[in-house]
Amino acid sequence: MAEVNTTLSIGQVAERTGLSVHALRFYEHEGLFVNPVRRGPGGRRFYSEDDVDWLTVCVILRASGLPLAALRRYTELVRQGAGNEEERLALLREHRVHVTTQLDRLARCLDLITFKIGVYEDLLDRPPAECVGS
Repeated sequence: MAEVNTTLSIGQVAERTGLSVHALRFYEHEGLFVNPVRRGPGGRRFYSEDDVDWLTVCVILRASGLPLAALRRYTELVRQGAGNEEERLALLREHRVHVTTQLDRLARCLDLITFKIGVYEDLLDRPPAECVGS
């Protein structure tokens, strides 16, 4: 079966990834694409499905708090190809510790919020106090 080489415009990629056109240009400028962004006539950017897949990984890593410098380093490692998997693994393991710590903090925050909701629900479920001296 022949491979279909789909090209996507910057607007289509923005829609598919949830990134703005400005953010896509920023990602390109920062070297966050594994493969160079192709250009068509007039300098228009064209992207592949592989670019969309890579950007999806980038969006998730950024949403999880991975710093831009670490994402840039990870991209460089992937771009270099095989042979640096240990460094990639170390980078992702370090970030996993950060995400796990973040989740633990958020769980404690959620516990407090849930407790406070219970306090207010209990207060509001009580019958109003009888008027004194009426």
